[in-house]
Parts: sequence; C-alpha cells; structure tokens
Amino acid sequence: MEGFDILNLFIVLLAAWGAGALIKRIGYPAILGELLIGVVIGPSLLGLVETSSTLVIISEAGVILLMAYIGMEINFKDLGKASWAGLLAAIGGFVVPFALGYYVVTLSGGTSMAGLFVGIAVGVTSLATKSRILVDLDLLDTRIAYVLMAGALISDTLALIIFAGLSSFIDAGAVNMSEILLIAGKIIVFFSFATAFGLYALPRIGKWMASRNIENRTTYFTLLLLIVFGLSELAELVGLHGILGAFIAGVFIKDGVFHEKITKDITRVFHDVSIGFMAPIFFVTAGFHVTLDVFKTDLGLLLLIVGVAFVGKILGTVLFYLPSRNGWREGLAVGTGMNGRGAVEIVIAGIGLQKGIITQEIFSILVFMAIITTLSVPILLTWTTNWLKKRGELVKQFSRKGYLFLGANPLALLLGKHLAETDKVVFIDANKANCENAKSKGFEYVHGNVLEESTLKEAAAKDFRTFIALTVNNEINLLSSQLINDTVFIPEKLIAISPSDSEGGSINIINSISASTLFSSKADIQPWMQKIQDSNYKEVEITITEKIGTRDWLKSQLSNHKISLPLVIIDSAGTKRPFRYNDYIDEDEKVIYIE
Repeated sequence: MEGFDILNLFIVLLAAWGAGALIKRIGYPAILGELLIGVVIGPSLLGLVETSSTLVIISEAGVILLMAYIGMEINFKDLGKASWAGLLAAIGGFVVPFALGYYVVTLSGGTSMAGLFVGIAVGVTSLATKSRILVDLDLLDTRIAYVLMAGALISDTLALIIFAGLSSFIDAGAVNMSEILLIAGKIIVFFSFATAFGLYALPRIGKWMASRNIENRTTYFTLLLLIVFGLSELAELVGLHGILGAFIAGVFIKDGVFHEKITKDITRVFHDVSIGFMAPIFFVTAGFHVTLDVFKTDLGLLLLIVGVAFVGKILGTVLFYLPSRNGWREGLAVGTGMNGRGAVEIVIAGIGLQKGIITQEIFSILVFMAIITTLSVPILLTWTTNWLKKRGELVKQFSRKGYLFLGANPLALLLGKHLAETDKVVFIDANKANCENAKSKGFEYVHGNVLEESTLKEAAAKDFRTFIALTVNNEINLLSSQLINDTVFIPEKLIAISPSDSEGGSINIINSISASTLFSSKADIQPWMQKIQDSNYKEVEITITEKIGTRDWLKSQLSNHKISLPLVIIDSAGTKRPFRYNDYIDEDEKVIYIE
C-alpha cells in the first residue's frame, strides 16, 4: 500500500511539474495546468491515479502553507495609496457576483447554503494570479496594479471571513440565537488573539532571536511552521477553517519582525515548499473530483455561472468604482483584471465539496469557471490597458521612487541629469573627487563603499525604486546589484556590463536577480566617459515612428554604422526612463542618445 501511495505521489508531482511548466510557457499561471492535468490523469479521463491517504494529507498541509505564503506576499504599505479605490473595487467585485451566484444556484434548485458557497467562490479573485499577470504585462508601476492588488487582498480576505463564519454555522448544525452569539464570540476571541500575537508577541520573539545572534534559516523556518500550524489549529478549535489561521499568520510575517534577509529567505522557502511541492498536489487532486458529465447534464448551469462570474465581477467593479473618480474606463480595466479566480476559489470550493455542501457537479462547474475566467484576464486586461494608454489615462504610481546610482563618473552624471528632471537621483561613490563633482552639479551623494551596510543606510537605499550600477568594473556592478537585491530589495536593477570574455556568467547573475542590462547591450563605457569629460560628444533626440524593442533599435543603429550610446527614452508625458534591455519604445516616444 505504501509503495502504491509513493507511486501515486510521484505521478502527481511529475504531472504537476510538466503541466505547470507547459502552461507557464504560454503566459498563464501554473495552477491552471495543475487543475487540467488532474482532470486528465484522474478518474474523469485516463484514471491513472486515484486519491489516497498520502495525497490527502500532503495536499491539506500544502493548502495551509499556500495560504501562509499568500499572506506573506501581501504588503499593506504598498497598497496604502490605492486603499480607497481598492476597497471600492473589492466590494463591487465581490458583492455583485456573490449575489448573482447565490440566486443562480437557489433558483436552479440548489440549497441556500450551496448558493452561499457558490456566491463566495464566484466573488473571490486571485491575488497570486494577478501578481504574475501584472509582471508579464509590465503594469506593476501603474495605479491599476495597486488597485488590483488591494482589491484582490480585500476580496479574498472578505471571502475567507464569510466562508469561515459559514463553516462555523454548518459544523454547529441547527443554530439558535445563543449559538450565533457563541460562534461570534469565538471568532472575536480568535481575531483578537491572532492580532495581539502578530503585532506584539512575534516582533518580540524576532528581537530576542536577533539579540542571541540566531541566524540559522532552518530555525526560523521551523518556528514559523509552528506559528502557521498553531494558528491554523486555533482557527479550527473556534469553528473557523485552518486556512484563515494560516493566512493571518503569513500576513504578520513582515519586514521588521525578523532581519530583512531572514524574512526574504524564509519567504522563498515557503514559496518553494508550498508552490513547488505541496500545493500542486492539492490542485492536481482537486482535478480528480471534476466530472466532465456537466457538459452533458448541466451545460446550461455551467454557462450561466460562467456568465454570472464575468458580468458580476466586471460590471460590479465598474459601478462601485465610480466614486473613486478614477474614471469608468479604469474601472473596466480593474474589473477585467479582477475577473480571474485561482487558489482561494478552488480551496473554498474543495472544502464545500468535502463538507457535502455542494455536489460534484457544482464543484466541477466552479473549477471550469476558474479556468475560463483566469484564461480571459491577460487578453481582456491587455486590451483595456492599451486603450487607457492610447487615451493617456494609464496612471503611473510607484510605491518607491527615485534612482540610486553606483558611480558618479561623467557618464553617470549625464544620465542622472536627464532622470533628475522628474525624479530623485542620488549617487554613491568611493572616490571623493567624483562625489565633489556630483555635488558641484547639484546632486545628492554618499561617499562610501556600496558593499557596506552603513553606506546603504546613509543613502536610504530601501526607499528607491531603481538601482543603476554604472562603473567600469563589471564585478563591482554585479556584486553590488546582488547585495541590493538580497538586502534592501530595490525592485528594479540596471547594470552596465562591458564586453569582457571573463564575464561570461554575468547574464546568469543578471537573470537570477531579475535585473536588466543598461544601454540594452554590453558597452565599453570608458571611452564615453572620456568623451563626456572632454565635452567631445553630441546629444541626439529622435522620435520613434513605430513600436520597436530597445535591442532591435540598437541593432538598427549598428547596421547603419552609427556609433552611439542610448541614454533615455521619453514617453508621451515627457517622463524619461533609462534605456535598457527588454523594454519597448512605443510610437511617438523619443530616444536620446550620444555620439
């Protein structure tokens, strides 16, 4: 029996990995591939694997860790600027589809409790799915991104709380007023304890461990596992579901509780264990419970629930978004972005099936609804955001701002001069003369070694959005960028790389820290620094007539035998950004280069 369970586990993991990798290659989140492959290898089609006790235990633990990781990924500080608009989007995007989902099920002959569960499942949105799509569409620096993330956070939290309350009533059986008051009291006690523990006890534990110089990652990981499963069990004891306890535990594991590097390392471990191992088992085995018979017996209900999911989410978001005064078109874009469902919806639907509240047919419909709506997000969000961009209504909104330069050489100062027109620019350099030159040109600077923590602290590095490593030393550029990525977590890193054979591994390092090559290519910057210092150069500004990638534009320059170094791209609003690899220059945008 044990061997059979291990074989099942092997097949499920292999299938999850292969299907997830395949669907990610075409731009969709791995969860869709995991659900679909579960349908294929499960009883509905091939029947290669059936649910076993091993898979059930691992999948349930995987859901707990997944919810903890989702909680860890939420940054309330970054969401603050969009909290009002996000709240409106969350309410409209949850209440309207919730109500429509409830009435569709009850009017189709389902129970009120089944209607409530379907309403919750239709009303949620996927935080993890949004994050990946926003990255792929290059929207992370827009107001829409923050509204979407805030809306997803509020919507999923609201869904989890309502779901937890319903679970309590279901487990209690027949409910009277005294029972309602008892359940409400237990919920209040749980949230009070969890909040007090997260805000007061956990930071003190972190300080105590730091004072004892405890830096072992395994120790911290074990401690957090105890906290996550402890709060999960506490939630179960008061009649809530364990996933809510895990989610709350993850929310409180924030910057400042432990050392920044420890926090980031632990988040990565939770990601790898949950997303890479245990949660995929849950989603594949969830596919085992899907029946394809719904396409024959319940096709009308399937189409109706999918239609309600689309119309309710998008229309509800647009209507409730109007008081934000950000415009109905932006509301439409937010609605299309929030239309995708994901992990939370499948978890809630799975628990509803497990408790016998919804039938296997309804569960199957909810799974297909999640797949169809999530597949629509990149298409509809691309269309709506491109529409906003053409109208000049795609609003940029950064949680961090400014450019932190390593190197105050003449080329860096010239690039900094352009960027300083619309943003803050600060230089770090160990050469005193370079710092004095930066000061004479009106720039802020920090004289010191970028690899020392005190220098980064003096420069307030953690407040910047972009780090630009622009020295003649490839090794220092790469090393400093790795340090910036691992300690102060500046999201955008641009690195100047010279054409040196000894730096063949530089591309791998750049990819590993999600950085990009400055100037969109390797460039020998020493001659350019000398030209600028001698005032032996000319700035040229040209307007682009059709959309082109930065790399392709640079190749076109070289094909015309032009020796030039691109500095910045100017968008339609007049904002300048550094010329870098893996960027696009839109029609009517401008490029400034030197020759």
